[in-house]
Amino acid sequence: MIEQSCTSWLADLASSKPAPGGGGASALVGAVGVSLGAMVGSLTIGKKKYMNVEEEMKELVERSNVLSLKLQSMVKADAEAFLPLSDAYRMPSATEEEKAAKDQAIQEALTGATEVPLNILILCADALDMIVEFQKKGSRLALSDAGCAAACCKAAMESAKLNVYINLKLMKDEEKVRRYQTKMDEAFIRGMALADQVYREVEGELRP
Repeated sequence: MIEQSCTSWLADLASSKPAPGGGGASALVGAVGVSLGAMVGSLTIGKKKYMNVEEEMKELVERSNVLSLKLQSMVKADAEAFLPLSDAYRMPSATEEEKAAKDQAIQEALTGATEVPLNILILCADALDMIVEFQKKGSRLALSDAGCAAACCKAAMESAKLNVYINLKLMKDEEKVRRYQTKMDEAFIRGMALADQVYREVEGELRP
């Protein structure tokens, strides 16, 4: 799916197909944010003015590229996780037996449909740890890109959170719901604080 052209993938996104959807879009936007952060690092490497942070930038760029690939893989993973849920919704429910089978199928499919956007959110929060370093130590000529990277990751986290919520709302296992909610809240609070910090500092430095 990630190998499609941008125009083809966006056409699928705009269509009535069950996937790609919000989760895949979150992953792609997150990958854009991480890659923008890596670009700041790449533009810093090799510059005499930033020789004191060159090794750190190289390490951060490498880690960012790995994380970007993980998020790109989540585009396909989200579609694959949603399709069983979509199929379960279409199961017959005329009899009590059919209703029970349909409900069980939905509950089983909700786990995968929840875990993918949750992982997207966590990966974006992890990316922001690196984007902070790109913003603080990277080339000032690419400062706006560090801010854009943070904004993209923030949008991806907010989008992924809604995709987690819509599935948790249907999940009947209360213990599992609490576990997912706690894990999500921890990553979301951490990531949002970093995203807002980077954006605020970049805006403050760039504002005329």
